[in-house]
Amino acid sequence: MAKTNKAKQDKAPKQGSKKSLKKSKTGAVAALERPSDEVGLDFPRGWVEFADPADDEQVFRCDLTWLTSRWTCIFGQGCQGIEAGRADDGCCTLGAHFSDEDDEKRVAENAARLTPEVWQFHDVGTRTGWVQTDDDGERQTRRYEGSCIFQNRPGFAGGAGCSLHILALREGREPLETKPDVCWQLPIRRTYDWVDRPDDTRVLVVSIGEYDRRGWGPGGHDLHWWCTSATSAHGAGKPVYESYRPELTELMGEAAYATLVELCEARLASLLPLAPHPADPTPTPAPAPAPATGTPSTGTTAG
Repeated sequence: MAKTNKAKQDKAPKQGSKKSLKKSKTGAVAALERPSDEVGLDFPRGWVEFADPADDEQVFRCDLTWLTSRWTCIFGQGCQGIEAGRADDGCCTLGAHFSDEDDEKRVAENAARLTPEVWQFHDVGTRTGWVQTDDDGERQTRRYEGSCIFQNRPGFAGGAGCSLHILALREGREPLETKPDVCWQLPIRRTYDWVDRPDDTRVLVVSIGEYDRRGWGPGGHDLHWWCTSATSAHGAGKPVYESYRPELTELMGEAAYATLVELCEARLASLLPLAPHPADPTPTPAPAPAPATGTPSTGTTAG
């Protein structure tokens, strides 16, 4: 498993890389045809900053609006997919770019563990490869028949969805141990900024927030549908900071995650949380208390 207890600046996505999508010439048309259950991108958010308990040169900046939201992955249960007409792909249509050599090596080690019972395209992948390079020469998982080669299609006996994800569950491991970095991190976005303070100190500010359409780059606005802002994907029993405990712990480290939990719990404990996620279900108001029976006492009685 890749260790990221201390965030590293070199993990930051490079601007202009193929990890971000280019703007489509048909973007205006795509926007008009976009499903209607998405809320807008710009709404009030509640952020919190705290020093990393494990590193005094690092500060975490976390979006509590997102991390306490009720988002959940609805792949195969209402997910409309990032490409029109390919809902069964979910967000796997484009394949996954590797973040670095270690990422690809880890995926390769787990791909070697896949069997024909778990991976629908095992024969194709083992014979002709499961890696391709894009137009800029960057390496990614191969696209096969319109989607990532590791994605099992509906009807496959071993189960639909990512074969690397299925492998992890079968072996009692976390999917972050088997899948490419970009896949297990979605829809959490981690970014980095060096900040020079007035006292001549310098800290690395690590932001943990929502991977919304903008996170994909200019082409993110052209996606057919994106789940983080869709009301249909906000209805989970657990908030994101709980359901994504393994992923957030890997991204932040155990000590920082523990601090995050305390802050999220304090936010949810308030009767009226500030800046809730607009895609979350609207809380049902508590019923008004029943009127008291009998005649109220005045503190005195007639004698």
